Amino acid sequence: MMTTIRAANGCSSSVLRSPPPLRALRRLCFSRRRPPGAPPHPAAAARSRARWSAAAAAAALRCERSYCVHSLVEGVIEEIRESRRRRLACSASKMALTGSGELLQDKLVNRALEKGLLLEFKKDSEKVLLAVTQRPDGKKNWMVSDQNGVSSSIKPQQITFIVPGVENFDQKEISDFLQRAEDNLDPTLLEFAWVELLEKNKSVTAEELAEMIFGGSEPLESYCAHLLLSKDEIYFTVIEAKGSRRIYGPRPAAQVEEQIRRKLAREAAEKEIEEFVQLLTSAKLMPYPAKPRKSSWLTEEKIRKKIESLECYAIDACKNDEQRKLAGVILKAMGLTKTASSAVNLLIDIGYFPVHVNLDLLKLNVPTVHSDEIISAAESLLLSQLVDLDETDRKDLTDLKVYAIDVDEADELDDALSATRLLDGRIKVWIHVADPARFVRPGSLVDREAMKRGTSIFLPTATYPMFPETLAMAGMSLKQGELCNAVTVSVVLHSDGSIAEFAVDNSIIKPTYMLTYESASELIHLSLEEEIELKILSEAATLRLQWRRQQGAIDTATLETRVKVPDPEEPEPEIKLYVEDQADPAMRLVSEMMILCGEVIASYGSQNNIPLPYRGQPQSNIDVSAFSHLPEGPVRSSALVKIMRAAEFDFRKPIRHGVLGIPGYVQFTSPIRRYMDLLAHYQLKAFLRGESLPFSAGQLEGIASSVNMNARLAKKICNTSLRYWILEFLRRQPKEKRYHALILRFIKDRIAALLLVEVGLQASAWVSVGRDIGDEIVVRVEESHPRDDFLSLREVI
Repeated sequence: MMTTIRAANGCSSSVLRSPPPLRALRRLCFSRRRPPGAPPHPAAAARSRARWSAAAAAAALRCERSYCVHSLVEGVIEEIRESRRRRLACSASKMALTGSGELLQDKLVNRALEKGLLLEFKKDSEKVLLAVTQRPDGKKNWMVSDQNGVSSSIKPQQITFIVPGVENFDQKEISDFLQRAEDNLDPTLLEFAWVELLEKNKSVTAEELAEMIFGGSEPLESYCAHLLLSKDEIYFTVIEAKGSRRIYGPRPAAQVEEQIRRKLAREAAEKEIEEFVQLLTSAKLMPYPAKPRKSSWLTEEKIRKKIESLECYAIDACKNDEQRKLAGVILKAMGLTKTASSAVNLLIDIGYFPVHVNLDLLKLNVPTVHSDEIISAAESLLLSQLVDLDETDRKDLTDLKVYAIDVDEADELDDALSATRLLDGRIKVWIHVADPARFVRPGSLVDREAMKRGTSIFLPTATYPMFPETLAMAGMSLKQGELCNAVTVSVVLHSDGSIAEFAVDNSIIKPTYMLTYESASELIHLSLEEEIELKILSEAATLRLQWRRQQGAIDTATLETRVKVPDPEEPEPEIKLYVEDQADPAMRLVSEMMILCGEVIASYGSQNNIPLPYRGQPQSNIDVSAFSHLPEGPVRSSALVKIMRAAEFDFRKPIRHGVLGIPGYVQFTSPIRRYMDLLAHYQLKAFLRGESLPFSAGQLEGIASSVNMNARLAKKICNTSLRYWILEFLRRQPKEKRYHALILRFIKDRIAALLLVEVGLQASAWVSVGRDIGDEIVVRVEESHPRDDFLSLREVI
């Protein structure tokens, strides 16, 4: 059959040279027989293998010279006929393969265990050892002493081979026995044995194979044959097994070809892994600026597949078991544990990931860019000069002094403020909100993309806007000194801060000042006569806060941290950290005006039966007086926040917002960055035009479910990223640096929750006896590991 296969593959004369019968080769190779029991010497074994090869070549040469082309063809035809006859007689030859039932049973008889036997056993799933039996250990187990000199108790099912013909073996000789066995292993001998056994349709034990290829079945020869068979994946397979005994049969030729193909494929894959590991190792050793760019790992298909498997493994996003297995193989080859953190660190070490990679963005598949299709659609909105559906109804408010107050690095401005004092002494304020619905229609391509995102994401390292940047900045955002479309909420306040009257209009404004919170607070403090409008706004904010507190509002002002990292791709980027007090005059002013706007929109929607995303937060069970013993500010706010209930939505009518102390509330002032605010704009603007509302209450509820889920996800990403960079900031500070910390509460025994005042971060630490909630202590940073979200503090006493 082998001759037939080789001839059919087109290898004429040389391929037809079948190996001579093993009996003839055995006579050549083992003509000088050793005394019984004497192990083969390594040099002798090598000479035997050489004589085997020479004999095979000589026999083939004689065969080649003896046949002409005509006889070769006839030989091939005869082989094909013989092959067919064998296939037809397959069922009949099964008995010849296995022998009689009695003979098969004889071959599978296991030798009884006794002291001094040499055996092979499985230490674990991957390790196999040789050992000498010492004594029984219980009913079935045996104590053995292995090749490493270690004694252990093994079960019978752990035994994989008992070396025949051995008694009272000395454990000290195991290593020498193993070495001689390894020296005599030649897997090529299996192919010759396979050919003869396949032709005769016979099976063998290890001892029988030893007799065939070594000319004897002494202990060392039998063990060598066992090793060849047990490690073989190509020519033989186990057809019967009982205990430690195995009977092996030759695989069919087609199966052998398939096994060889698989082996070659496996070896090729292993070589690819080896080459890839060399690339990784080389990249690890390079200085950071010289490391390969991320794009260079993605150009070649074979490399891209492997690097992507590592990336998916790092963020727990493997598409299938094959990808997961490939990443595990690479990590193992690099000498790393098979964990996501190992993959992350490796990708950082080779420069594929930046040192401060944001894994949450990758794990949650957050879109960080807009597609070309969305950008093109957004640009067309700016260039097409869309008809302003509200142009004839816009109220001209360009005569008002307009203040836009935000953080200094704000990319888009959603809101601005104006104020005046009426002749009767009451205060009138205007809250101007950007009008993105001037450009975007419900259901349009750009709108659907904004809905899918749900919110802009503001991270220390970057901003990922809900709308494409060109549209948000050039068209929607309020800009100083330019005419801007807006939706304006105007409110007249009673002297106690309650709402006397209000109106909602489409408008045109011309922002006068763009102020940061710091500069606005300074102007308020200076109380300049020429900025009387800002002073009136501050006065209105104070009235509103007092009125809300009378209605049961809960003050949760605390410290708020902002971090900006201009060059996050660098290994040691600059970190700009700001800690802002939410009780700051300018922050209070803006916050109160936003709350006032939300209350007015809720009242307007209620009066006109407009379905809106009404937001509430019932807090009927909170007794604020029970917390009056705590210091006002972050300590009291922290205690109150811990017992607050989650916010609720109603899309038909307002619900009370107990924390804010108002009868209803709708988020309305950030339509460029929050889709829920944009929904409210769609509804109100349609009502103002006298058109049918774009959404029913049920439709709003369905949209809000998806949008709010994305908003919560974005909030989690922002909080995690902010904490990471604060910890990185602390990691870089001198070890001797001290920080002030407020004790917020006790977690367990003397372990307290703290607020680090200088960085606005909550953490925990053990505090000394005598300390109480609200006390300020001094701490130092023991350890800070941003990637592991770990911070260790110690009180300085």
